[in-house]
Amino acid sequence: MSTANDVVLSTRNGHVVTWTINLPDQRNPISGDDVVERLVELVDEANGDIETRVVILTGAGSAFSAGGNVKDMADRTGMFAGAPHALRDGYRRGIQRLPKAVYHCEVPIIVAVNGPAVGAGCDLAMMCDMRIASSTAFFAESFVKLGIIPGDGGAWLLPRAVGAARAAEMAFTGDRVDAATALDWGMVSQVVEPEKLLDAARELAGRVAVNPPNALRMTKKLLREGQRVDLDTLLELSASLQALSHHSADHREALSAFLERRTGNFTGE
Repeated sequence: MSTANDVVLSTRNGHVVTWTINLPDQRNPISGDDVVERLVELVDEANGDIETRVVILTGAGSAFSAGGNVKDMADRTGMFAGAPHALRDGYRRGIQRLPKAVYHCEVPIIVAVNGPAVGAGCDLAMMCDMRIASSTAFFAESFVKLGIIPGDGGAWLLPRAVGAARAAEMAFTGDRVDAATALDWGMVSQVVEPEKLLDAARELAGRVAVNPPNALRMTKKLLREGQRVDLDTLLELSASLQALSHHSADHREALSAFLERRTGNFTGE
């Protein structure tokens, strides 16, 4: 019998945790409450566990995520049921919890886009910090094709990933962007053959995970805050976080490792 945890699997290898959206027969929709709850839960776990230094997010089967469940949309069931005020509350209490959780996860997230990333699936990939795509993947901000709008923060996320003009092109046409174009646009940093995707994600994760965990989390915080505050505010925050960094045991260990030309052993202290 399946459990709520089965909709997104979580596995650990050292300091790297992999989350796999596990509804391959449905092409991994993420609009259901069970998927939302599970991803929010996993983010909370990662935030509270200093042993988790980086997360890989991917999908089971041939798709990364088809986004919303179109059958539920057509049947007006689940989060798509009810009068306008009920639908509004459904979005706010449902899928809109994902950008608030995933985007603000304290741990760096690498998304390994193994296939189509459509609608909310495209936006989920944009919530992550680093993106690697299979050569068979494509991205589509396709809400307009269904006569709806990005209800999950895509209008905020996508321009920050590809720029205003390209985000507008994707959102206004709903057209697919293949992996090669995504690489050219800077939407992803690598494109690899399907069988090499997870290996590439793990290799990148390993290069991240060797670093002090609190420094990683604070660096991510600065990168996120830098998208919305002015330079003076970011410099003030940087000075405060830097003071914390200089007084950490991991900083002293990093200095020793550098001077002794060895690999550091970091504990999060």
